[in-house]
Amino acid sequence: MTRTPQHQRRTAPLPDADDHSEGFKQVREARRTALVEDYVELISDLIAEGQEARQVDIAQRLGVAQPTVAKMLARLTESGLISRKPYRGVFLTEAGHKLAAESRERHETVEDFLKMLGVCEKTARIDAEGIEHYVSVETLDAFRRALAAGKLNPQKK
Repeated sequence: MTRTPQHQRRTAPLPDADDHSEGFKQVREARRTALVEDYVELISDLIAEGQEARQVDIAQRLGVAQPTVAKMLARLTESGLISRKPYRGVFLTEAGHKLAAESRERHETVEDFLKMLGVCEKTARIDAEGIEHYVSVETLDAFRRALAAGKLNPQKK
């Protein structure tokens, strides 16, 4: 029988199987929706900056190839989140605007919370880009309460 080294042992027992699986379900759902949210948020940001949200611009900002963007734009069109016009950019539908606003609000909350912890602005922006999709409503509410209360006083870096 092989023994697990002390540093690899859990300090607490495994949670109930149903509770344990809930966390994995949440991660799978977040992974499924993260890319869609990133696209609609970026499209919204480009339009808000007075630019057209063109396929080439989206590809450049996301660091992916244009064919990758074309596939996702087709998926977003089928989902009713965007509309496209020949020789023009991409436009958000009402549902797309709603999803972009929700995603942006989550991102800003996470980013502001990280900065309040003392994380530098650039790192907070980058980290928030991933965390925003995986954080629960309960945790976001806790972040908001901490931000509103100004509970943390980080040292500026």
